[in-house]
Amino acid sequence: MRKQKKQIIIENVLVQDYAAEGKSLSKIDGKVIFIENCVPGDVVNIQLTKNKKDWAEAFPIKFITYSKERVNPFCTHFGVCGGCQWQMLPYEKQLLYKQKQVADNLSRIAKVPLPPMLPIIGANKTKFYRNKIEYTFCNKRFIPLSEFKNLKEQGINPHSFGQFGGFHAKGVFDKIVAIDTCYLQEEPTNLLRTAIVDFAIKNNYSFYDIKLHQGFLRNVIIRIASTGEWMANIVFGYEDEEKRISLLNYIQHSFPAITSLLYTINTKWNDSISDLNPITFFGKGYIIDCLEDFKFKISPKSFFQTNTLQAEKLYLIVRSFAELNASQIVYDLYCGTGSIGIFVSKQAKKIVGVEVVADAIADAKENAALNNILDSVFVAGDVIDVCDDTFFNQNGKPDVVITDPPRAGMHEKLIKKLLDIAAPIIVYVSCNPATQARDIALLDEKYEVTKIQPVDMFPHTHHIENVMQLKLKNK
Repeated sequence: MRKQKKQIIIENVLVQDYAAEGKSLSKIDGKVIFIENCVPGDVVNIQLTKNKKDWAEAFPIKFITYSKERVNPFCTHFGVCGGCQWQMLPYEKQLLYKQKQVADNLSRIAKVPLPPMLPIIGANKTKFYRNKIEYTFCNKRFIPLSEFKNLKEQGINPHSFGQFGGFHAKGVFDKIVAIDTCYLQEEPTNLLRTAIVDFAIKNNYSFYDIKLHQGFLRNVIIRIASTGEWMANIVFGYEDEEKRISLLNYIQHSFPAITSLLYTINTKWNDSISDLNPITFFGKGYIIDCLEDFKFKISPKSFFQTNTLQAEKLYLIVRSFAELNASQIVYDLYCGTGSIGIFVSKQAKKIVGVEVVADAIADAKENAALNNILDSVFVAGDVIDVCDDTFFNQNGKPDVVITDPPRAGMHEKLIKKLLDIAAPIIVYVSCNPATQARDIALLDEKYEVTKIQPVDMFPHTHHIENVMQLKLKNK
């Protein structure tokens, strides 16, 4: 018979500080305890979920007193929807803790000499800042524990089916948080989602069941550009031409401001549309967005920074750190749709972009043409395979390398190649200060960190972007 682990509860714990990934921490008898859903200054009773020799993880089971730092969240879904974890913190405190997160990762992991960090660049707009959002339609709603208990006490079946539109519940794959109002994207995002739900219910459309992998209405992806153009892509679980056309006609007539209306048939188990073919029902099938005076074609599967206003600030920093004077060859690694390379192109001699996603490279080439950038090369492939000696000989040795890798950071083979090539300047853009710090330690063999600039791309979340300038060490 399996022995049940004893629950360990610790009472009256003062939350002392923030740690990485949005968790708080406290120290008890020399042991660090990472605590979910708390703010420094809270006093809580906690239950341990992991208990190691030097550290533990826990969640609060009762708040004794709340921190004076807390503010009232503006969203009614806060605490249930996992999208905006820090709404209970004033924005200036969010920025302080994000800057601290970067500093802690660099000092703890990189362990290399560092210059003073520049003050974090915050967002002027902390609501309605996303240009892209995806809602899920589902027949099962996630119900918080308190509501679940109340329903059971009233004799109502909490597991009853329905039709809902919202976001995946954190840690629960088959239920969604039904959303009334989301503050991440400008209207008509909420109006469109609600209209689709209402129309589908009225016309007896089935909503997707994630666990059973059945149902007609699955997702909607909405993109809004700074130019005023906007795109909606409705994702269906299977083809039913009559139902599909009926809904798409309704959306087109109800929302005449839509410039591109598309649909995608997704019969797969997962929600990704990267390997599917969105079909244009109305409009151009893409939208145009702008950063400064550069234009970018955004297709339904394109990657584009999801906060346009902050992306412009981020790219201005990258361009400044690159120290360009129109004589340099710039390599843009993990270039996506070429947005960073294109943004710095007027100050560069040549742009060379590398990206593993072929569709993104096709977009990058179109964006280069759209902006009349003639001296540019964009190549599809894994950077560790593409960037060999032959490639550098063909396209010129880089004077500046801009690298913007995914959260996992750069491959060690690429770092070795960068050390071999020894470009005078590397500008490293990262959405994960921990892996960035790891890579900086490896680059320390030849490079010194000369500038550090955190940028907040996602207010009310614990995510942080960081830009670092590295220069070759003097021999």
